[in-house]
Amino acid sequence: MGMSLSLSAGSGLLHVDAAGDFSIEEAKRTFLEVLLAVERRGAARILFDGRELEGEPEDLERFIYGDWAANAVREYTERAGVHPPQFAYILRLPLLDPRRFGETVAVNRGMHVRAFDNIQEGVAWLMLTPEKRQPGTPGGLGPDWPASGSRVSFRSRSHP
Repeated sequence: MGMSLSLSAGSGLLHVDAAGDFSIEEAKRTFLEVLLAVERRGAARILFDGRELEGEPEDLERFIYGDWAANAVREYTERAGVHPPQFAYILRLPLLDPRRFGETVAVNRGMHVRAFDNIQEGVAWLMLTPEKRQPGTPGGLGPDWPASGSRVSFRSRSHP
């Protein structure tokens, strides 16, 4: 099984729910889907909830993904003429590296990104307004979030 995404957007925020098995190829593919949604919806902040992802990347994979993602964001911002978007990744161990190596690689290459082990910290870092952070609701974003957004689902195909 690959990685699948469910996206919803509103008020400049793109909320991504990711599930499935991590691989570097799938991570790159889905990141391009996220960047396309960022561009189409004009999102400046991305809450990437990957708590349903499984995998244990090696340090080299963390380096490759951090480097590649930062370059993809740089290319997007240069082409679109926009400020770099802000990414908050919510992950669980072992996909979340306690040393944040991949995050460090991406930040050192200009990406505005942080990884968290809980959604409240990620949402706070994205500086969402308090009225959109409501405890007890999915992602803490309130029962009616996104008020005017839409929902799009992507499913990856299994590759032999």
